[in-house]
Amino acid sequence: MPLSPSSAAMVGREAELTEVRRSFAGVRDGVPAALLVEGEAGIGKSRLLREFAAEIEQTADVHVGWCLDLGASRTPYGPLTGILRSIVTRMGVDRVRDSVGVGAEALGMLLPELVDTPTDRDRTSPERLRDAIASLIEAAAERAPQVLVVEDLHWADESTLAILSFLLRALGRGRILLLLSCRSDDVRRGDAVSRFIGEATRARLLDRVTLARLDAAAVRELAEQITGRALTESALDRMQERAEGVPFFIEEIAGCTNGPLPDGLRDLLLARFDRLSDDARHVVQVVSGAERPLSHPLITSLVGLPEQRLDDAIREATRSGILVVGDDDYRFRHALLREAVHDDLLPGERARLHRAYAEALEAQCAESDTSDAAALAYHWQLAQDDRKALIAAADAMRQAKAQYAFASAARFGELALELWPLVPDAADAARIERLDLLLVLGSILRNAGDGDRALAVANVALAEVDPKTVDPRLHARLLRNKALYLVNLGRLGAIPLLQQALAIADEHVHDDVFRAELLNQLASRRMIAGDREEAIRLADEAERSAAGAESTDQLSIAANVRGGSLAHLGHIEEGVREYERARVLATGTTAEMRYRVNYSDLLTLLGRYREAVEVAEEGLQRARELRVERTSGSIMAQNMVVPLLELGEIARVEEMLARDFVQGTLRVFRMYMSMTRVRVLAWRGRSAEAAELLQAWLPAFEETGGSERQIWYDRVMMTVAVAESEGNLRGALDAILEMLRDDRPALLHQRRLLLEGGAIIAELRAEGADVTEESDAIRAAWLAQPVPLQNDAWSTILDALLDPRGDALDAALRSAEGEDVPVIFRAVLRLESARLRVHEGDRASAASVLGEAAALAESLGNAQLQAAVSRFSADAGLRASDAPLSDDLLTARERQVLELIAEGLSNRQIGDRLFISVKTVSVHVSAVLRKLGVNTRTEAALVQKNPSFRAAAQSAVVA
Repeated sequence: MPLSPSSAAMVGREAELTEVRRSFAGVRDGVPAALLVEGEAGIGKSRLLREFAAEIEQTADVHVGWCLDLGASRTPYGPLTGILRSIVTRMGVDRVRDSVGVGAEALGMLLPELVDTPTDRDRTSPERLRDAIASLIEAAAERAPQVLVVEDLHWADESTLAILSFLLRALGRGRILLLLSCRSDDVRRGDAVSRFIGEATRARLLDRVTLARLDAAAVRELAEQITGRALTESALDRMQERAEGVPFFIEEIAGCTNGPLPDGLRDLLLARFDRLSDDARHVVQVVSGAERPLSHPLITSLVGLPEQRLDDAIREATRSGILVVGDDDYRFRHALLREAVHDDLLPGERARLHRAYAEALEAQCAESDTSDAAALAYHWQLAQDDRKALIAAADAMRQAKAQYAFASAARFGELALELWPLVPDAADAARIERLDLLLVLGSILRNAGDGDRALAVANVALAEVDPKTVDPRLHARLLRNKALYLVNLGRLGAIPLLQQALAIADEHVHDDVFRAELLNQLASRRMIAGDREEAIRLADEAERSAAGAESTDQLSIAANVRGGSLAHLGHIEEGVREYERARVLATGTTAEMRYRVNYSDLLTLLGRYREAVEVAEEGLQRARELRVERTSGSIMAQNMVVPLLELGEIARVEEMLARDFVQGTLRVFRMYMSMTRVRVLAWRGRSAEAAELLQAWLPAFEETGGSERQIWYDRVMMTVAVAESEGNLRGALDAILEMLRDDRPALLHQRRLLLEGGAIIAELRAEGADVTEESDAIRAAWLAQPVPLQNDAWSTILDALLDPRGDALDAALRSAEGEDVPVIFRAVLRLESARLRVHEGDRASAASVLGEAAALAESLGNAQLQAAVSRFSADAGLRASDAPLSDDLLTARERQVLELIAEGLSNRQIGDRLFISVKTVSVHVSAVLRKLGVNTRTEAALVQKNPSFRAAAQSAVVA
């Protein structure tokens, strides 16, 4: 008897299956992996994953979730809820609760069975939900390998994509394999799925397996399995011509045993359907309206056939290969079949079908006391019932917002706005006024990371405001929110909006806490703009307004702003005391985290790097207690990057940057991280990449720098770093001098740039440039700082760089050994000391000091320092050997490693490039250094570029 298409053995996919098996082998050793199985519709993606799942079902837990085709309004967390519920079923509720701790309450938003009472939204957060999901998966992986299958990624909602993007970065350990299937022909350039795939691929978080069409041999094998007979050459040619190697189409064509083959694709897909009896066609048409598998009771109520006729019809549809029977439900064998049948319905038939679905779904929800507003919105919209579609869209927006599925909530909110003018009593139906809907939708869009659309919605709302009739509090909130959206986008205009909101609140609202919030926001903007005295005045006023409130969070924020403003005015001790008040007064997580972020930032600006790291690490510990370590805590971790970089912990910095959780967040947060990325690339000598990243972000930094002074300084810092990396020391110094000519208030950010200016001047002086005027300008700017910011270790170092005398350099070297000084200056000062000693004729001690500088530069992996040390070493003649590099000295692999060393790559980066382990790279690097007779990677790089530089730095002698 011929095989049905669904029972035929898989053909032509051994290579792809081997790739999946290879990933799973690594997963079993504790290395997580993620694969995207992609290809056109009907190519066999789901079949491949089913075959693999059947192979490993005895050795791993396999959990499958489906993204549903609900048009633009997709169910939030569509496939994830099913996957998580499957994990909970395997582990048991009690074990899950023990494993995720307080995270169980957050998971209760998706899995109510985990909590005894409905989750209190005020006690959880989006961060807790994401962290809880990751913790649950990791806990499950401790008992068995976990294979998480997400089918039909092309229909995924943005909330699902956000969680998947987070998991790819957060799950750094454990026996976890994430398998995604996606129709490549249904992914449009620039849409959310396309962006997710592109970002994950570029970050090397996701490997891709593309299924190609079958060749002639595989087509023959598959068709002969299905038909049970040999295929003639003419039949094979015709099948190749029609099916073009797509397995699903081959199955359809092979099933057409009688009569000629249909011509068009639609006719091909419907050929099997057209041969059904009337009852079977009716059942199939009804099932085509479902976006998910149908239970038997539901299909019974919808079809309206006597029981025996229904059973016969379903049996005929399944035997024909159109429907398949699951555990307790029915679904189409392939989505393309469902689409073809559904599209073949007349408009009236389609509307009546979806009305029946919506009514059945409403009845089902009423019986179980649940709600599936997303599906209702989909069905009522296709049923062309605008009022009920609006009701469902508004409810779906609220449900998605309550689950922190902000992107999905935004889509439903926008659908509600689209339907609004079509419904006469829209406000009553949606149970919300239009302006309130716009207010909520703007906030949702902002939380979804879509700042531009949030701003557009705020503009629409404010354009509809009639100040004479609108609720003043609503008006003030709309103004406040627009100001927030402008800030998130790094654009000008927030301060006037906050002032207008404050004026309305003062005149009409009479709410001290709301007034304190507005004052604090206005104070923050003033501080960031550099208007520190006004920021302090507003913070004082906010504190007076919030004095009688139950929560002291606004008092904490006021102290926070005051502390930062005082510090930037030079009142360091007073500012630190205010930050301590902010810490004590913070009662909520937001105020507490704000204190830690801002205070650690101040400590970094003051050069108190270890303290800055400690404050941020304490914040991370608090984030761990709240189970938001990988979300809110990740932002705190990013605030550690700058002090760690100044401390020279470059490897740790690169690791933290690699685990970047702010990819999909608001622009202003991405800007802060971009500055550090540029500095790290420049540090490593990857000047072209650093320049490219700077160029990409420069317009944003220039725009935002007009209102945010710290962003303005970040732009200067990036410009200087890139210029130094390119060897353009004059350009780097010009950027610093241009900073000094700016007539706006100088902030603490200037100090580090002035210190860098001293190092650049020392290099230019060594090249023979006259830098007298530049030195005077740098010194004058330093002395213009408030007195408490002078006469410290940094002052000693800057003085020695601007005027390199023996005693000054010795004092500076002692100061540089402390942890409150950027570590690169330990090497910079030794290099300058070596120059002075050579000038004074003490070449032996110069060689010794230069050796220390070379060792420091090597340990830091700072390409500019390494190059500067090597240049002076060569120019001063502090080298011993000129022997050329022979062609057969290094092996082929060692030469590859040497070339990548010369590019400035780290051992890990070399390993990634050559697909070898870091340990193997280390062995090759040691062999290269030994064979070349050099001590540092910099010297090895110089030998690669110019063999005459070959020498041993540790044995450097007078030439």
